Amino acid sequence: MQDEATPPGRDIYSISRLLRETRAILEGSFPLLWIDGEISNFSRPSSGHMYFSLKDEAAQVRCAMFRNRNLQLRFKPENGMHVLVRARVTLYEARGDFQIVVEHMEEAGLGALQRAFEELKARLGKEGLFETGRKLPVPVLPKRIGVITSPTGAAIRDILSVLKRRFPAIPVLIYPVSVQGEQAAGEIAATIQLADSRQECDVFILARGGGSLEDLWAFNEEVVARAIYACETPLVSAVGHEVDFTIADFVADQRAPTPSAAAELVTPDQHELQQRLAKQLARLARQIRGVLHQSDQTLGWLKKRLHQQHPARGLQLKAQRLDELELRLQRQVKIVLERRRYRLGRLNSRLQRHAPVRQLAHLNQRRQNLEQRLHHAWERLMTQKRQRLAMSSRTLDSVSPLATLQRGYAIVQDLDTKKVYRDAAELNAGDTVSARLSKGSLVCTVDEVKEEGSP
Repeated sequence: MQDEATPPGRDIYSISRLLRETRAILEGSFPLLWIDGEISNFSRPSSGHMYFSLKDEAAQVRCAMFRNRNLQLRFKPENGMHVLVRARVTLYEARGDFQIVVEHMEEAGLGALQRAFEELKARLGKEGLFETGRKLPVPVLPKRIGVITSPTGAAIRDILSVLKRRFPAIPVLIYPVSVQGEQAAGEIAATIQLADSRQECDVFILARGGGSLEDLWAFNEEVVARAIYACETPLVSAVGHEVDFTIADFVADQRAPTPSAAAELVTPDQHELQQRLAKQLARLARQIRGVLHQSDQTLGWLKKRLHQQHPARGLQLKAQRLDELELRLQRQVKIVLERRRYRLGRLNSRLQRHAPVRQLAHLNQRRQNLEQRLHHAWERLMTQKRQRLAMSSRTLDSVSPLATLQRGYAIVQDLDTKKVYRDAAELNAGDTVSARLSKGSLVCTVDEVKEEGSP
């Protein structure tokens, strides 16, 4: 019932109605929004819900993220953290506060990159891409060095300078790539695969100068890590400065703190090699002189023994021993031949006893006996069959209707239906019938029917 003090025709809103309809308008006017800002006034009571403000240089807005949503966060929000949220606009009716309800939150800027780095590092580590057991050793003296880097950066100049100073005789092959930007990771991975498939170098240096995390991000991409892991040529990673670590450093066969250090790692120092070579030559010369001296001593000792033990005496003993062995061999051959002849005679006798001629004659005689028995049995069987056939013919002839017809009887049948008549009463005068005789048949007309007993 309308209050008497209320003027008629006015729609008076209550506070709750106003806020409820305002919230409906706000929630119906804005879809889910992505909002970027800095966290402040962060609190998390025992309920597990999160309450905070998002601000920029000019304004701030109150936010709420309920427990069922913030349990999915992979980081711990803190005051001052720069985040990116997906939220819906609403109104908290109890206080009449404008606020946003956050459905999703992620770190923005450098924090997101660092978290992506840590997640990829952990995942690739579980897959075994960082295992030291699979890493290839860098050759001591490579025949050719491949450098995968930007052709215009400071890294390639530092590498070439060090290689020229340490060992200029080793040729260098440069594989130019982009080391920064959206296309850099794919280009680096493709170049590593191409260089490895061409097998032109014994070792690769993957290099880039220093920079921020964003600048070095191409070397933190998964596609680059998997290309390095699949590379069958030793690869040294030299990305950034000493404090910079990338995913490529963990996967590579070796990591160098700087591009210059990578050049020193893959090449020997020519001056040090020359010194080592001189020492090795001196050692070799001393060893050769020692071997020659020992050989001279051994030769002198053998000459003395040769004079003391002339080879003619040894040859005579060997000749006598050879004659003895020849006689023993002849006797043994004679014995073996006699045994063979005796055994051959025994086998020949056994063969004669088991000669197939006798068996063939026996089998031939047996075959003839079997043929005679078969012939006699066949004749007896045929005689029995003929007798049985004659008996059956006589029996059949005695019961055959043809024999009855031959004795003068006839078979009377209906001319059309071939019905056999056995009683004269079945016919009438004037009927036409067929009479089958022993030879041929007659077509007759009945003139008179006489029943049995009629004169």
